[in-house]
Amino acid sequence: MAGKTNKSTDNRRPLSPVSTMDGEEYHADVEAQNTPTSPQHSVSPNAPLSPRAPRKQNTFDSVAARKVKRSKTAKVFEPKFNGRSWKPGLEPGIDPHAPPSKAPIGLKESCEITVVDFSQDKMYVQFLDNDTLEDFLEEPRPGDTKCRWISVNGLSWDVISLLGIKKGFHRLAIEDMLNRRNRTKADWYSDHTYLVLPLQKLIHTHVDECDHSGSEDNLLPPGQATSGHSRRTKQGPIWRRILGKGRSKSSEERVPEKPIYPNGTTQESKIPANELSHLPPSIRTLQRWHGGTNEERTEYMEEHSSLRSKQLAVAVEQVSIFLCSDNTVVSFFEQSAEDIETPILLRLNSAETVLRRTSNASMIVQAIIDAIVDTAMPVSLAYRDAIDELELNVLTDPAIKHTRSLYVIATEISAFRDTIFPVIQLLNALRDHKAENTRKATGNKDSHDGQEKRAVTISPWSWAYFGDVEDHVVLITDNIDQQRRSVENLIDYIFNTISAYQNESMKQLTVVTIFFLPLSFLTGYFGMNFNWFDGVQLNSDAYFWEIASPVLLVVTVFLMRDYIVEWFTKKNQRRIIAKKRKRRLGKAATKIEKVC
Repeated sequence: MAGKTNKSTDNRRPLSPVSTMDGEEYHADVEAQNTPTSPQHSVSPNAPLSPRAPRKQNTFDSVAARKVKRSKTAKVFEPKFNGRSWKPGLEPGIDPHAPPSKAPIGLKESCEITVVDFSQDKMYVQFLDNDTLEDFLEEPRPGDTKCRWISVNGLSWDVISLLGIKKGFHRLAIEDMLNRRNRTKADWYSDHTYLVLPLQKLIHTHVDECDHSGSEDNLLPPGQATSGHSRRTKQGPIWRRILGKGRSKSSEERVPEKPIYPNGTTQESKIPANELSHLPPSIRTLQRWHGGTNEERTEYMEEHSSLRSKQLAVAVEQVSIFLCSDNTVVSFFEQSAEDIETPILLRLNSAETVLRRTSNASMIVQAIIDAIVDTAMPVSLAYRDAIDELELNVLTDPAIKHTRSLYVIATEISAFRDTIFPVIQLLNALRDHKAENTRKATGNKDSHDGQEKRAVTISPWSWAYFGDVEDHVVLITDNIDQQRRSVENLIDYIFNTISAYQNESMKQLTVVTIFFLPLSFLTGYFGMNFNWFDGVQLNSDAYFWEIASPVLLVVTVFLMRDYIVEWFTKKNQRRIIAKKRKRRLGKAATKIEKVC
């Protein structure tokens, strides 16, 4: 009615600002969820807006708590990766500026950090740890050096965040580094490149834990000893053999070496072959690297591995490499940095090597990848020896029991190949890289400070050496393919041999059946219960054979006619071939006599 006041309320409510996790604001109608929708609350579209009192700003958590949830919606499974809860739609990457409270859970360990600054004339080596790294990075690089290599043994968030902030590592690269089962790849950013690849090496299932006291001769040239920057708190035996120097501590201050399998003793500890699955979690075998969450399956495959009898296993870990535009390389190893650093430091000791003469970061990357590929070669040889032993066992005794061992080793070498083969694509990406492509794809400005950044370049010296590493990878993959074909052929040989044995047995059984078939028929005939049978009452047992012999001959010839015809045909063909060969050799001998 026109005379009545419109008491209906308007449904066009002002939206309340809501702050998100990133600090931005969006507007949400927080009352619409609780507004009744009955007919008496109908709203006129032309009704004026009623004035409302200012509301208190809501937070994202309060809005989410008051949000109406659907009761029939299935909950999404939220697994955990590296201690972090996974949810769909999370912000990609990990910010190195994140506070320790938001750091990945459990990513804290004592790291061994080696820093090498070198040029063709000078080389300085510093040994650091988690506590001394920050102070060292604040100091400038020596002016008489051109290239720097920072090698970190161990993954710890304090070290990763410190280097990530100092070098400006991309948050996506940091996330990939913490994902310890990443694919082999190369990611190009504005001023650095992230490389990730697996390291596979052959290890013993027993560990030598010896006393590291004492020192050996110094292999560093004069004038290239460690500088005053050295603050390393612990030093393995390999560095004492190479460098002969290091800051020693008293027995109370010395940090014990991190054993592969801690047993609390300094004697050699051996892990029984049947306890390979009880290796510490830091060591991941090839089966654990490619396996899933089924621990029973992994333990079974490890227990029946072809390398178990030799107390050997294949350990796999992920290596992350950052190639920076300021001629710096930062490498992260889980625990095998010593295996890679040792040969490279030996090469850097000489000023006449390619590494020292070029003093280029891309050559250090090539040396690291080359050493990683070289550590995989003993794995291929170990599998070759295991396959040779299985081949002898199969050839001497082609039993079905060998198929289990062949299947296990086929699974291992297939996983080994799947891990090493993508390195070829990584090497091709490095060889084909052009700095202009990176500038077009990522731009020259950093996302944090907007400053101009120099793109990463791959030196022409390293192109040919990357090709040499690719040849090594191709050689390994070719050997693996040959081994895999050998295993498949052995499995086929076992089943073909067993099938041939069964066919031969059935053939012999068929011959015996054919021989006794007419005899069984006649025996049944003469054994019938007749009141009077002239063949039995008037004749002896010789009468049975007088009838059975021709019947046996006729039935045998009729049923085995194909075998008999085939036998005579082959016999005749061999006789004809022998005559032709004898005639040909006789003519050749006659010609030779005439010539002589």
